[in-house]
Amino acid sequence: MSSYVFPPVPVPSAPVRGSDARYAVSRIFCVGRNYADHAREMGADPTREPPFYFTKPATALTPSGATVAYPPQTQNYHYEMELVLAIGAPVFKVTPDAARAAIWGYATGLDMTRRDLQAAAKAAGKPWDTAKGFDQSAILGEIARVSELGLLEKGVITLSVNGVEKQRGDLADMIWSQAEIVSNLSQLYHLQPGDLIYTGTPAGVGAVVPGDVLHGHIEGLGDIHLTIGPAE
Repeated sequence: MSSYVFPPVPVPSAPVRGSDARYAVSRIFCVGRNYADHAREMGADPTREPPFYFTKPATALTPSGATVAYPPQTQNYHYEMELVLAIGAPVFKVTPDAARAAIWGYATGLDMTRRDLQAAAKAAGKPWDTAKGFDQSAILGEIARVSELGLLEKGVITLSVNGVEKQRGDLADMIWSQAEIVSNLSQLYHLQPGDLIYTGTPAGVGAVVPGDVLHGHIEGLGDIHLTIGPAE
């Protein structure tokens, strides 16, 4: 029988609403600039060009309610409030209708970003990995099953910092719909249960500092909370 040189890392997972079971997470995909107002604030043209993606490691997953350290090598640490899709069936090269049926659940999420590192990478034509895929950069609330909640294709999405609202949008304002995102991503990957998709953020992204408390909300789904701790 094989043995490991080092103990394997525990499987990252998220709580499931109304259940003791947990959703094991294997991959985290994120959609860039999927709200027109956010695309504009980032200096991009919000047209329906094919969506683009970046990834975060599953080990970046951090539960709602956590306190996370202000990350190293940044002076411009940003929040991005997002709806997250949890995939529940294998899909590959599927139509939007088939893709919609593969969405198993929804969660609130925060895509935390080292914005200055992202800007430097963009300027140099380099990947965004250090800006997006760092430790504790994928904050996630509990997952609600589509079978219980229904499809969330519209509804207000907000984020406040220290009680002051910073982001407000509607899920219906996505440039690419949930079904279109899953369908498009399935042209590139064999999607499987365990895959999460962060679907983009409305306008109003901004910097946070140690001591800040973030509260996000999606109508019909629930809340997410995060506290920014001191720098490591």
